[in-house]
Amino acid sequence: MSRLADRLQSLAASRKATVPSQAPSAVVLGAGVAGLVAARELALLGYEVSVLEAGEPGGRVSAHVVDGLSLDAGAESFATRNDAVARLAGELGLEIVYPAPSPAWLHAGPGRDVPLPRSGVVGIPGDPREADAIAALSAEGAARAALDLETPVQPELLEGPVSLGELVRVRLGQEVLENFVTPVVSGVHSADPEALDADAIAPGLRAALEREGSLSAAAASLRSAAPAGSAVAGLRGGMNTLVNALVADLEARGVHLITGAEVEHVEREENGAWHVSVGSDVLDAERLVVATDGPRAVELLSEAVPGLAALRPEEGAAVSLVTLVVDLPDLDVAPRGTGVLVAPGAPDVVAKALTHASAKWPWLAELAGPGRHVLRLSYGRLTDEAARVADADDETLLKQGLADAAILLGVQLGEADVLGWDVVRHHGALPMATLGHRDRLQAISGLLAPVPELDVVGAWRYGTGLAAVVSSTRQSLGLSAR
Repeated sequence: MSRLADRLQSLAASRKATVPSQAPSAVVLGAGVAGLVAARELALLGYEVSVLEAGEPGGRVSAHVVDGLSLDAGAESFATRNDAVARLAGELGLEIVYPAPSPAWLHAGPGRDVPLPRSGVVGIPGDPREADAIAALSAEGAARAALDLETPVQPELLEGPVSLGELVRVRLGQEVLENFVTPVVSGVHSADPEALDADAIAPGLRAALEREGSLSAAAASLRSAAPAGSAVAGLRGGMNTLVNALVADLEARGVHLITGAEVEHVEREENGAWHVSVGSDVLDAERLVVATDGPRAVELLSEAVPGLAALRPEEGAAVSLVTLVVDLPDLDVAPRGTGVLVAPGAPDVVAKALTHASAKWPWLAELAGPGRHVLRLSYGRLTDEAARVADADDETLLKQGLADAAILLGVQLGEADVLGWDVVRHHGALPMATLGHRDRLQAISGLLAPVPELDVVGAWRYGTGLAAVVSSTRQSLGLSAR
């Protein structure tokens, strides 16, 4: 008998030995951050909770060791637009830290490197007349962007599904779209803004456009409404410490976390009870939480929730991350601030972004020491060529990463400077919020509403980013699981 079968049968036996009235049972499918947070909420509400995970806990929030440094292998920050992650971190005893105040830069091609505007959202400048915005635009592009401040809002931009690309192009022009918004959105979502639903990527932006009368003013108002300080924050030791703390918290609360458990089938009885099949073992529960990616969630629930299969979301984009730890004192001055975003039209760089992690996070710079720097490059951009590079073998990605980092940082960089490196691949990492995404989510919510003993959580429903996932998961479980 396998270790997994042993653990499942031991769990089933322990449940049978429990007095039925002692605690209701719940099963959580998936141990990414959404699943771990959901399990904690259920445990706090008095459920006996089991979490089934096919791989390892954490999902896209994981760690790897490069040259002796424990580094984030996935998400390395969270948005501060709400306090959900900060509150959770406080409950778990984690220390919140903020990035260095240096700006991020934009690389638009050879000799075209400029700091990005700090105001606004998703790359939309809060004021297209700012010096930082003008520096990245031609005279014609800057003049076109400024028209946003005096042009009446077109009614068609406020009605029905509208892509983020169309919204920006119509209001601020093609150059703002290409030089600001596309690099940011490509870096976060690995997708073209023309294909992404504006309401899903930037909730509240169109309402603010109607209220403020210009897109730049709308972006500035959303940014000003966020909590004071940096738009992002992190955790001392990296975001991966959140997963470690959640797992330890769940263990202390008696939650059963079983890894290597690939769920094959989910069945719901008329009385609302759930049966979850893992190989030849079946786990019963009074409540089910599905915290997998969207396509997998729909696949598992298609029989239990009629009509759901027709609303299956698209697969997320794949991303490859190349982490380099280098011995290069020239980088002590952080020549490109906290990192560089790459305009899709840049002919000399394949990476879509570079994060100078040891310049961004003071705690990491202290840990690494002078002259030792942590760089992370992201691959998975919009073109076929870039997609092929993202799928290349590790050695090819190392060579590409070194070449791209040298260009983006303006330094000489070769393999002799590398102290350690690693490639991490996230398949289907970023949910695709394509045009009409919000309408599909509303339809999915309508199908799930009549099933009170079921919760479906995760980035594909609530939006990319830990701020959205944590806040929505806690709200959903705190309300519906009572």
